[in-house]
Amino acid sequence: MADHACREPRVTAIIVVFNGERYLREAIDSVVGQSFTDWELLVVDDGSTDRSSVIVRDYAQRLPGKVRLLSHPDKGNHGISASRNRGLAEARGAYVAFLDADDTWLPEKLSEQVCIMESDPALGLIYGRTLIWHSWAKLAGRADYYYPLGVEPNARYDPPVLLELLLQNQAQTPTTCNALMRSSLLATLGGFENSFRLMFEDQTFFAKALAFAPVYVSGQTWARYRQHVESCSAASARVGADEAARITFLRWLNGVMADQGASFRIRSAIWKVLARETWKTSKRSIVRRLQR
Repeated sequence: MADHACREPRVTAIIVVFNGERYLREAIDSVVGQSFTDWELLVVDDGSTDRSSVIVRDYAQRLPGKVRLLSHPDKGNHGISASRNRGLAEARGAYVAFLDADDTWLPEKLSEQVCIMESDPALGLIYGRTLIWHSWAKLAGRADYYYPLGVEPNARYDPPVLLELLLQNQAQTPTTCNALMRSSLLATLGGFENSFRLMFEDQTFFAKALAFAPVYVSGQTWARYRQHVESCSAASARVGADEAARITFLRWLNGVMADQGASFRIRSAIWKVLARETWKTSKRSIVRRLQR
């Protein structure tokens, strides 16, 4: 116990949970079951009213110094971005990896990712393939699949190549359940944007990372992204909020890139996509009004 408490771990894993008791044990078990054992797990309870905190305390008692339960000072619900930042404030590892409370890691994720990161000290981030996971439910009715990476796998990419592809929806985003990043990069660029409580919250960090840091893209599968009707992405799609959320994100990103002195190439790419998306949304809005 004392050794774990005093020695800094190589990796800090962070799970944010809000009323996620249904899947939480499976997520935590996928961290505990990693072949790479030099980690700490911080679970941030974002104001849950179910048994999520009870579940985490059980792991913390069994794995003292390895698993810790965190919350906001007021014990309230502040959204996933603020909760990830809450975990980052307590993180001690040289690397940070996130996992949503309804997703899981494959057993070799940390071992393989840390090995690649340590072979190239300039890398800020690494990600691979994420399984879009329907088969967890016996009656899912849909097969598992992968989004195309959009680039050749098992290669390093210098900025801003991946950001430009991501803006054009031509590359898979570095999903939070998949990526491993250096703590120093998070400290340099800042974490997540608290005002993004649901959609595009992950891209508020990843877009900055792809704009300024070398990134390794692997062909390996390291995470399973559970598909279910209760997820944030499913809820957003049901109410048709994705387009507006994307425009909000692009406007935010344009301002951030200006503040951080991004190149004209990066800012020009954002302007073009923002103009196109705004025009498309306006056109659809006009058509809907005419059809009433």
